[in-house]
Amino acid sequence: MELKFDTSKTYAVALEGGGAKGAYEAGVWKALDEAGVKYNAVAGTSVGALNGAMMASRDLETALHLWENVKFSQVFDADDEQMKKIYDKDLEGLDLKGLLKDFVEIVKDGGLDIEPLRQMMEESLDEEKVRNSDVEFFFVTYSLTDKEEVEISAKELEEGKLIDMLLASAYVPVFQRKKLNGKDYVDGSVQNIVPIDSLLKRGYRDIIMIRIYGLGFEKKIQIPEDVNLITIAPREKLGGILQFDSESTKRDMKLGYYDGLRMLYGLSGWKYYIDRQWTEMQAYMVLQGLVHRFSDESVSLREMNEEILPRLARKLKVKEGDYYDLLLSFLEWHAEQAGIDPFSIRTEEEFMQEVISCWKNQN
Repeated sequence: MELKFDTSKTYAVALEGGGAKGAYEAGVWKALDEAGVKYNAVAGTSVGALNGAMMASRDLETALHLWENVKFSQVFDADDEQMKKIYDKDLEGLDLKGLLKDFVEIVKDGGLDIEPLRQMMEESLDEEKVRNSDVEFFFVTYSLTDKEEVEISAKELEEGKLIDMLLASAYVPVFQRKKLNGKDYVDGSVQNIVPIDSLLKRGYRDIIMIRIYGLGFEKKIQIPEDVNLITIAPREKLGGILQFDSESTKRDMKLGYYDGLRMLYGLSGWKYYIDRQWTEMQAYMVLQGLVHRFSDESVSLREMNEEILPRLARKLKVKEGDYYDLLLSFLEWHAEQAGIDPFSIRTEEEFMQEVISCWKNQN
């Protein structure tokens, strides 16, 4: 594979909020790190702020370990087994009476107790390392007391307050909140779910924005013409915002890693990751061959171009692109039906042979 990304530049990174979906951001970070992408600033909201703190301290190893092993009970006071059954929709195994009692207690206490999250952060984050880093780190929360967004620079923050303010950035409505300096804060996503403006106003012009599509308000921001904004976002649905289950977060992290590779190496495909080798003409010839292979009668070139391929494009909902895109959509559809693992980088030839092999096995 050939790297298609300019690693001679130094980038700023914007991280979106979205709870457990933040595992995706760690996966993207891993891909960027392996490719040697340099960064000198990070801005984040909610879980983006928590990941951002680890990016600021350049501690990828800790971030990956946390997301690979996270449990519900490490984030809020909960029974891991019961929470997993809820997300797996295993209603027969649920203690419904116990859950109802717990729910009443949670409401009475003002939300889920996130003391476990505080403990995990205190064990994993070195405040001095973040404050003294060569990476500028900014994050946002929202002050309910003042009814305004609060932007924080880690380097300018009062010593000993980093963990408190990071938690304030992540106070989703279902979490218990504690007042800080007499003020009440809530998750920064209610006002600014992906704080790219924190980077723009400080003059950063090469920016990587990692989206995870959490719940919150996305500010309308005018991107200056001289800004090089690169967006990495999932094309598959990520786990739930509160789905702090290692099985789910590992999958989201792997998706982020491969989506990072897609951007870095210019990989083709929608759900799959294809290292493009073929021209459109080669793809067209392969499409012809596949049509002839599964047709009982000979097909004329005119029939191929005017009837069969347009019909195939409509069936696959391929409205744009060329014959190369149509071929990949055709192969991806069959690969998905056959249950072929998307998490591998393949050439078109390798991908097609896998699909054909599945066809043969099914027949």
